[in-house]
Amino acid sequence: NPLKLFFLSRHIKCFIIFCLCLGLIFLHKELLMPYKPCRAKTNVMFLKTHKTASSTVLNIMFRFAERYNLTVALPADQLVHLGYPKTFLAHFVEEFEAIGQNYNIMCNHLRFNPSEVKKVMAANTFYFSILRNPIRLLESSYVYYKDNVPAFRFSKDVNEFLASPMKYYHLEHYKKNMYARNIMWFDFGYDNNAEDNKKYIQAVLKEIEQNFHLILISDYFDESMILLKHTLCWDLDDVIYFKLNSRSQDTVQTLTPESEERIKVWCSLDWKLYLHFNQSFWRRIEETIGLKELEKEVNRLRTRQKELMDTCLLDQEAVGKDDIKNKAFLPYQSGDANILGYNLKQDLDNMTLRTCQKMVMPELQYTSYLYTVQHPHKKRKILPLPLASFQEKTQLPTPN
Repeated sequence: NPLKLFFLSRHIKCFIIFCLCLGLIFLHKELLMPYKPCRAKTNVMFLKTHKTASSTVLNIMFRFAERYNLTVALPADQLVHLGYPKTFLAHFVEEFEAIGQNYNIMCNHLRFNPSEVKKVMAANTFYFSILRNPIRLLESSYVYYKDNVPAFRFSKDVNEFLASPMKYYHLEHYKKNMYARNIMWFDFGYDNNAEDNKKYIQAVLKEIEQNFHLILISDYFDESMILLKHTLCWDLDDVIYFKLNSRSQDTVQTLTPESEERIKVWCSLDWKLYLHFNQSFWRRIEETIGLKELEKEVNRLRTRQKELMDTCLLDQEAVGKDDIKNKAFLPYQSGDANILGYNLKQDLDNMTLRTCQKMVMPELQYTSYLYTVQHPHKKRKILPLPLASFQEKTQLPTPN
């Protein structure tokens, strides 16, 4: 019926015009509303896992704490970690009894224990951690902890160990052998020798999701820093970094394809942990930033990083332990690894020098420095570093 079609078309046109007008009203309202920038989160707990680029993240956290005059929950007395490998207790933090929940940042090594951490950190604390592909992680652990872990000590190389791990791995040495199997699972506070049971694994993954707001992936470190920046509402310079605690390529052992597959079985708890949070990591990026914007921001991060390296570094890159000129910046050396460090330019003005020093400062030295700043009345930490003059004259920034 032509008449019905005429009236139907008129109704459709009116409906479309109404929707357009409504859309314009909402758009006008949005444009008139004042922009409300997000507020930077300053209460942050980082679970520092082993061999996952976590020393670089710790340096980022320490610099953020200094930039905004925040308090850091530092290891008590002469400890350089928060009681690790013991399960964390609040009294492992210096002056916890006096300060209570007034710490802003926690990021030194600990074995996660949520009820005790909550005694130290505020109710609105943001919790995050970082994971690494267990295949690369185990090879790194093997080289770094070769002398300290009974399971590693008597095998020729990582491939020999993986060919028959139970030949070297004995449960009675579990307190020293945690680096040899499911170390990330252990750091999150769980039994790294637990049976690979689907129901148990799902329960643990759910618990980690409840305890942590964000899990980063070190295999995509720059992407992780951009996601962290967005999530914490930090600035780009807050997540700029120089890679710390890395090792020279000549100490990297080549895994056979068979060894890589064996790691997935030997460290099956870590493998499933990694697979789960690797998926959630990329899902989070797609939901919040988007891959196109992520690429732009990663490029900006790398450009800014290069600018700082050009400003600060004499060699424009990390150098081996024997080539580090100022031994106060020598990283802790362990096992068969050659842990790299940096040389700074000599002609830097005081402000630039301090910035550059903080960028390259190894974990133990930075922990000791902040401890002296926050607890000047306490005895200075004696660090396990082969530096004859470190205790008297470090050539590190002096506390203000």
